[in-house]
Amino acid sequence: MTERIADFLAMGGYGAFVWAAYAAAAVVLVAILVASLVRAGREERALARLAGGGRRRAARAQGAADGAAAEGLP
Repeated sequence: MTERIADFLAMGGYGAFVWAAYAAAAVVLVAILVASLVRAGREERALARLAGGGRRRAARAQGAADGAAAEGLP
């Protein structure tokens, strides 16, 4: 049983190349995943900042309009 597993892992003498290729592909895929998650978080924060800024500006504009109306200005 152990000999068959060792033969499978050796892959006819090409195991070192095959497993190195699998490892390299796994590293690249994990790096892409991490980069995507980091960028998604950054974009979500930027979107939240933009959405929050719009509400603050609208509230400020409304406050200015209320102040002008209280002073009798158009």
